[in-house]
Amino acid sequence: MNERRRVGYNVHRDVLDEGEVDILAEKSNVTVPFSRKIKEAMRCSGPRLKSCMLSCVPVLSWLPRYSFRENTMGDLISGISVGIMHLPQGMAYALLAGVPPVFGLFSSFYPILIYFIFGTSKHISVGTYAVMSVMIGGVTERLAPNLNFMIWDNATNQTVLDIVNRDAERVKVAAAVTFLSGLFQVLLGLVQFGFVVTYLSEPLVRGYTTGAAIHVIVSQLKYTFGISPDRHSGPFSLIFTVIEVCNLLPKTNVGTLVVSLVTIVSLIVVKELNTYLGKKLPVPIPVELLGIIIATVISWQVNLHGKYGVEVVGEIPSGLQPPVLPEASIFGQVIGDAFALSVVGYGIAISLGRIFALKYGYKVDSNQELIALGLSNSIGGIFQCFAISCSMSRSMVQESTGGKTQVAGALSAMVILIITMWIGSLFEELPKAVLAAIIYVNLHGMMKQFMDIPTLWRSNKVDMLVWLATLILTVLFNPDMGLAASIAFSMLTVIFRTQLPKYSLLGQVPETDIYRPVEGYNKVKEIPGIVIFRSSATLYFANAEMYQDALADKSGIDITKLISQKRKAEAKRLRREKKEARNAKKIKNNTAKSPEVEPDQLNKDVEKDGAVSTLPHAIILDLSPVNFLDTVGVKTLRGIQRDYSVIGVEVVLCGCQTAIIENLENCGFFSDGVTKACIFSSIHDAVLYCQTDKAQMDNDDGEMHATHF
Repeated sequence: MNERRRVGYNVHRDVLDEGEVDILAEKSNVTVPFSRKIKEAMRCSGPRLKSCMLSCVPVLSWLPRYSFRENTMGDLISGISVGIMHLPQGMAYALLAGVPPVFGLFSSFYPILIYFIFGTSKHISVGTYAVMSVMIGGVTERLAPNLNFMIWDNATNQTVLDIVNRDAERVKVAAAVTFLSGLFQVLLGLVQFGFVVTYLSEPLVRGYTTGAAIHVIVSQLKYTFGISPDRHSGPFSLIFTVIEVCNLLPKTNVGTLVVSLVTIVSLIVVKELNTYLGKKLPVPIPVELLGIIIATVISWQVNLHGKYGVEVVGEIPSGLQPPVLPEASIFGQVIGDAFALSVVGYGIAISLGRIFALKYGYKVDSNQELIALGLSNSIGGIFQCFAISCSMSRSMVQESTGGKTQVAGALSAMVILIITMWIGSLFEELPKAVLAAIIYVNLHGMMKQFMDIPTLWRSNKVDMLVWLATLILTVLFNPDMGLAASIAFSMLTVIFRTQLPKYSLLGQVPETDIYRPVEGYNKVKEIPGIVIFRSSATLYFANAEMYQDALADKSGIDITKLISQKRKAEAKRLRREKKEARNAKKIKNNTAKSPEVEPDQLNKDVEKDGAVSTLPHAIILDLSPVNFLDTVGVKTLRGIQRDYSVIGVEVVLCGCQTAIIENLENCGFFSDGVTKACIFSSIHDAVLYCQTDKAQMDNDDGEMHATHF
């Protein structure tokens, strides 16, 4: 690497405070009236209407320019590959949602077509997703538990589970919560609330998906071992479920367990082969599709359900379901779950969408993504779908097989349509243990996220704490409650960071105008007689008192004690003057005058009372890290300036952003005695001002003392 050329520079100008900068730069006070802003926002024109239409329906902007020569083959191969993946994943994740497998196929068809029209990401594959499905499953099993559908069978003289009515009720619940979550997403998108995803940091999302994956794994243990544990809900339900599964292990169906183990091993082996031959294969081996085909054929030929009691998928009706409006009576019971689903689904989709957008150089509109996902869920809810998001595994396949536009997603939906219309019924003998095995293997990527812990330990321990807390809260509580608790904990870490900032005294790098913390640099020295103080966080009500205490501690000035001694010295001076006045009156010396008190007599009296003999003549508060000030922060700065001026220490500010200066003005910081002359753009300007001011004071003192002599 070539050595970087160093360029010297010299700047000759006067020291400028903020008032002088405003004059020099001709600060403008022009503000746009609110009525004018409303008028501009409501103004309509042809180009603006066209732009609005293209932004609301993005397919109208890119589809007319679609390049068949460059994109067709890649999108076709990608669409078929992803469509094949949708089949096993859709059926498997339907089990997580607690609904019949065919509704997983519906959820892999309708929402994809809606996203094709309204979405802005070219590479993500929307559809069923494990985390969303397990959240839906928690709702369906809570509102439609098995106990509500136990009926008396006269033939066997015992109670049996009415699976048909139970599944119908669960489909209604899943459709209602999905429809409501879609409405939440649309409303948030219309009010430009896409920034809500910023509250879902990467450590939080990864910790949450890992915790949700553990919920997914536990929920599938019953299909792996062929047992029927009771449904638990509420906090610690996962722990209760694990305990009950362990108690039921002696009742394991051996045939089901064998099917699960063989399927898991086979899937892992072929997936590793896919990885090893990734560069040599034009498309990955459709291992899940091959798995369900082979398992279905074997189950049909061997009669696993009849001979060995292996639970199978059962009836899969062909064709599509007619649209049905969700039951509004359910909305009140699922409103919290719906909001959690809307936030989680959007957070996962936009995070993955931004990764691909950054890689391929295009932009993903966060608010339009909210609307696209919201319409996908709300319209999907009308067609008995359950909530969707995007899948990492399918998105990676869509990208790696050459998919370049949303056309690949639309083609994958066509593959699902063909399966749903004519082929779906062929999988009725598919063991549910195979679908559970597919879920396990697809979650291995989430399980690898445990490796985030040592990485975050080395890079940022607070982020590691957020990751661990999110995992623990999600595991102990349901995913929806865990998400809310995790976001609250993440916000608390931000508050704690602002309440526990790093306070520093700054010194000058020799022969430069650069200032750095004196404790971190050997050559940096403090400016004699000047204290430069900086906090690493903003200043507001939560840390205002600590800011004052840290300033006193770093500067070594016990301001409370000094002010008290100053007041005692003032009272002592007044008593002395009164005494001398009385003495003068007694001797009736009308021409006698009270002895003149020297200007620094008060400081001398303070020194006699045992105070620190040397004080800095100026304190510079570096406010460059401060991005906002509330009224408490402004009062704190005003109090610091007032208190230190009492003991003869001047306080000036520097590094203030324009918004901070406006806050100071609005909160009444400035007065006749305090103007913008106490604020400087840079630390160096403030230092030069304080040094010049000190020299002027010394000159004035010299002239005064010369007069006395």
